[in-house]
Amino acid sequence: MSKNNNTSKIEKSLKRRYLKENIFKASGYASIGIAFMFLVVLLADIGIKAMPAFIQTQIELKLDLSYESLQLNPESSVAEIKKVDFRQVIRKALRKQFPDVKKRKEKKQLYSLISSGAEYQLRDMVLENKELIGNEHSFNLYADDDVDALIKGTINRKLAQSERRVKDFKISLIEVLEKNNQVSKKFNWTFFSSGDSREPELAGIKGAIMGSIYTILVTLMLSFPVAVAAAIYLEEFAPKNRMIDFIEININNLAAVPSIVFGLLGLAVFINFFSLPRSAPIVGGIVLSLMTLPTIIIASRSAIKAVPPSLREAALGLGASKMQTVFHHVFPAALPGILTGTIIGMAQALGETAPLLMIGMVAFIVDIPQTIVDPATVLPIQVFLWADSPERGFLEKTSAAILVLIGFLIIMNALAIYLRKKFEKKW
Repeated sequence: MSKNNNTSKIEKSLKRRYLKENIFKASGYASIGIAFMFLVVLLADIGIKAMPAFIQTQIELKLDLSYESLQLNPESSVAEIKKVDFRQVIRKALRKQFPDVKKRKEKKQLYSLISSGAEYQLRDMVLENKELIGNEHSFNLYADDDVDALIKGTINRKLAQSERRVKDFKISLIEVLEKNNQVSKKFNWTFFSSGDSREPELAGIKGAIMGSIYTILVTLMLSFPVAVAAAIYLEEFAPKNRMIDFIEININNLAAVPSIVFGLLGLAVFINFFSLPRSAPIVGGIVLSLMTLPTIIIASRSAIKAVPPSLREAALGLGASKMQTVFHHVFPAALPGILTGTIIGMAQALGETAPLLMIGMVAFIVDIPQTIVDPATVLPIQVFLWADSPERGFLEKTSAAILVLIGFLIIMNALAIYLRKKFEKKW
């Protein structure tokens, strides 16, 4: 009887243990599923809002580019072409197509069909191809942001006039253009090929992308060698004393310091004291390198520590010096982990906003930066600026820029995983 009782107790105990294990596994799967669901919902919401930003509404107009209309001659220089009032050329074409529009208010609405930046778009096309001068040509010009929103369906034209930004008269003009097949929707290459603008239909992220690239390059060039050298020294050469313990504690503490503190440091030291250019990638890179140093040092030390002692002992036993052992054997073996930590640190720096706000990278920058000392902004700051803009057209631009930023972060993290899997050695 005693033996049977013990067996039944063991069986009940096993059942309870297996039940707990199954509940724990189910909880883990449920947690992963819920997290994945929220991620999908978040990305879907951003993606749906961002889709209109990748489409640009254009209006086709037949423009008179005769020498007489432009007040040019066949020998006119580039400087003279740049002085041409292309805005009046566009307005003349609109008046020609809608001759019944006479009142001043109606003309204002007529002219607002086309983006205020269309004159520069036309000027650039003429400068690129001077053979256009002398004849009439049809051009697809950027529509105004309100017209763009109406065509995309963001503004409901069925609402009462008082409840929408586009008035009935303007809608009647748009309907005429639609009837004549002069309105088209095309992929918005401008979003990727131009810098920031006050007009939503002209705003792009190229300036922010170039600023991010320059900033991350400066960060990488400064933080990687310093962090790796510090990790190698602390792990392989540093003596065990109070000073080294103090340094290690402070490195761990620096990893937890709020990022805005590094921005204040950059403002006080690099801009105010050393007079480095404000809102430049070189300053942003220096600040972000200080912020990412602890992360890369900690990751590099962990990678070096993971190298088995037998590798060091074998190298030393064969007559290698301490320096040769570290740089010929230990460092190559730890490199996959070091690269993984570095890329994760760079991904963290790419998404930072607070420290860059403090050093002036929140400025409105139209030109594309060419060097690390040119005024620039970065993608997270661009998202911040557009999210704060009152124009409705910037809402979709904000979501599209967030998608691009998430894409960069996914690529960097995927690269870190690839490098780890490719070069990882199992000891």
